[in-house]
Amino acid sequence: MTNATILFALAAMVSWGVWAVLADVATRYIDPVSAMIFSYATSVAIALAYVFARDQPVATAKTGVAVALGAGVFAGIAAVAFYAGLERGQTSIVTTVSALYFVVAAVLGVAVLGESVEATDVAGVGFAVLSVVLIAR
Repeated sequence: MTNATILFALAAMVSWGVWAVLADVATRYIDPVSAMIFSYATSVAIALAYVFARDQPVATAKTGVAVALGAGVFAGIAAVAFYAGLERGQTSIVTTVSALYFVVAAVLGVAVLGESVEATDVAGVGFAVLSVVLIAR
């Protein structure tokens, strides 16, 4: 793993954290559906700017596009669920529980993609789940 990998991961972590708090604040002024639309429209604009800045062609292999569209379906469902959760509950609970998506990804990675799992991986996931249980109480 390179330093760049860690830096990008840290940037994503901080950005997701700031996004979650700003999303909650936005829902204090506008309805969650509107907040979600503005948030994700801005995300799409930034993604498109990134694509154009790279000056590389967009890949259009049918299987890749189909899987990416499937990923978008689940990202959309997650966004709706996240904002609906913010509307009904505390930011600290909604963000913490939803941030455990990596547990689902880890399990699917092992079960579907055949990725390896070590005892430290299981322990890490276990501690993450325990932290959510403690925070959500």
